[in-house]
Amino acid sequence: MFGEDDLVKSHQERSDIIFNIIVIAFAVLLARLWYLQIYRGKQFLSYSLENRLRKDVVRAPRGMIFSRNNVLLTHNIPRFDAVVTPQYLESSDETVTYLAVILGTTPESIRKIMKRYEGQAKYIPVVVKKNISRKEVAIIETESKDLPGVSVETFISREYTDHDSGAHLLGYISEISQEKLPRLRERDKYDYKQGDFIGQSGIEQQFDLEIRGQDGYQFMEVDARGRARRHISSDDLYSGIENKVAEPGKNVRLTIDRDVQLAAYHALEGKDGAAIAIDTETGEVIAMVSRPAFDPANFSTGLSSNYWGSLVMDEKRPLRDRTIQEHYSPGSTFKPLTAIAALEEGIVNEKTTFNCNGGYKMGGRVFHCWKKEGHGAVDVVKALRVSCDVYFYNIGNKIDIDVIYKYATLFGMGQRSGIILPRETSGLIPNKEWKLKRTGIEWQKGETLSCVIGQSFINVTPLQLAMFYSTMANDGKLWRPHVVKEVFSNSGQVLKRYEPEMIHQFKISKKTLDLVHEGLFDTANAGGTAGASKGIGIQMAAKTGTAQVIGFSADKIFNKCEGMPFKFRNNGLFAAYAPAGNPKIAVSVVIEHGCHGTAGGPVAKAMVSAYLNKYYPAYQAKIMAQESAGLTYPEVVEDNRVNPVAMIPEASPEDFYDEQGVLVKNFILDKTGKRVPLEKILETGPSDGE
Repeated sequence: MFGEDDLVKSHQERSDIIFNIIVIAFAVLLARLWYLQIYRGKQFLSYSLENRLRKDVVRAPRGMIFSRNNVLLTHNIPRFDAVVTPQYLESSDETVTYLAVILGTTPESIRKIMKRYEGQAKYIPVVVKKNISRKEVAIIETESKDLPGVSVETFISREYTDHDSGAHLLGYISEISQEKLPRLRERDKYDYKQGDFIGQSGIEQQFDLEIRGQDGYQFMEVDARGRARRHISSDDLYSGIENKVAEPGKNVRLTIDRDVQLAAYHALEGKDGAAIAIDTETGEVIAMVSRPAFDPANFSTGLSSNYWGSLVMDEKRPLRDRTIQEHYSPGSTFKPLTAIAALEEGIVNEKTTFNCNGGYKMGGRVFHCWKKEGHGAVDVVKALRVSCDVYFYNIGNKIDIDVIYKYATLFGMGQRSGIILPRETSGLIPNKEWKLKRTGIEWQKGETLSCVIGQSFINVTPLQLAMFYSTMANDGKLWRPHVVKEVFSNSGQVLKRYEPEMIHQFKISKKTLDLVHEGLFDTANAGGTAGASKGIGIQMAAKTGTAQVIGFSADKIFNKCEGMPFKFRNNGLFAAYAPAGNPKIAVSVVIEHGCHGTAGGPVAKAMVSAYLNKYYPAYQAKIMAQESAGLTYPEVVEDNRVNPVAMIPEASPEDFYDEQGVLVKNFILDKTGKRVPLEKILETGPSDGE
């Protein structure tokens, strides 16, 4: 039997064990609490907050694109997208079915979109329909309790003031595909994200990194079903949670004049072709139009497969920029080059005449003049005025093709101009070496006869043709064409300015240029082939051109062009500079299958008239006075250029943009540089801006 002391001792030992166990348990618990709440407290708080918060990307508004005189050509508008966040999606079948009813689509199409993004993290939202209506937005917001994981995102979409009139020049933006994402990241050294948009052509592509801005983000407090409750900023509860404000992109000011651009665009209505206008004194591109075109806004609002298919399958290739990505035989617009080369090389002079009886025979072949009955005795001035082929065939028999190559390349043909736009083609000016390398056959003399009238292997872009006439007009100064004046911030600070760049200047004798100028002036003003496009007060020196797209046998060469199938009709070309006495602008026009060079005359006349009326009204008045006096060749008169106010954006544009940088009211700048709102863009003349 145990005594009382033994019993007490036994209980004491048990008590000690239990006490030690309790102490150890509390010690472990306290250690764990210290570890979780103190040592790892910040980390777990972060995890907790992340489960409670949603980080929404705030898209940076792209920079805007302006004309030379401050009219907004490209800006931003809000767009709404329906998105699904898989992390919060409950009863997916029911939710997807209900969402499909609201969006007017099928559950299968929504699941197909979500399946495409299965590989990405479940917390990343998936856009299931872009550009939804405000009615659909309202339904999703009001029915959010029945749509867990479904929300609406505001997206900044691109808007183009004149729709397709500058589509190829301005370009378009579209969403980066998953396949292209790694390649673009590597190419641009930029961390593009899934869902980002990028410039795909034109200015939007070439200046994408400047225009795109930097995205920000906004933290949103959400409930367990992912529904937004409130916006979050750093406070006592959310210390260290900082939102990032989106940084708008830089803005671009172009050399394009919107009035002249629209004049060219409307003059090309119903035609396929291109029109270019260049400042002869700087190389600035004043207008640049290619038709048919497309509405670039469709690409940023979610392009349907049907619309894309209609563009890529269209035989007229509306996506192709005909001003720089297409080249054409220049036809008779090339004849001034042949005349310059022959005069400078001493092959002909102002007194040299050839008799045109409608054809020129070389070997067993007859090279026909466009005028079947011929032109009679022709000198260089008359040859340009009436576009006599036989005169130039005679030159072709005496001149070497390498000489033609030398002068053509001096004028910028057969090579890329270096304009800051993508996918420019070089055209083609052949020489003996090129022919031998390409075909293994020596150059034939008969091929020169076709080349000197702008046919055969000769191919130029509309831009190169305008550069050629600009260089003739300014006595041998070949300017690099440029379309951008400057890049500037929203505060108005100019970040980069693009100055005129002369590629080279070469010497052409005054006598040669005077003869060619006289011939081109007569072409438009003294009964020449461009007489129908003479106009009033514009004093053009011009040349028409007709270029075959297929060869014709001798019995069909004089058949009426309009009676041929459309795709076999000749291209019509028109090139000019004006005013002839003191050139300020050079233009070129190509009308595909237009049959005659005169088809491009109204387009050229529209561009020149719009430009001179806007910038040189006093000079134009003097020209009209000369014309009324019956002067056969214009005198050089002093001119005073009218310069609309330079763009100096205000530092505080709140009146015109919302907090996301989206344009809410259009504007121009008045004479003092102050923003003036416009309900509708309407240009009335130089004194009011563009």
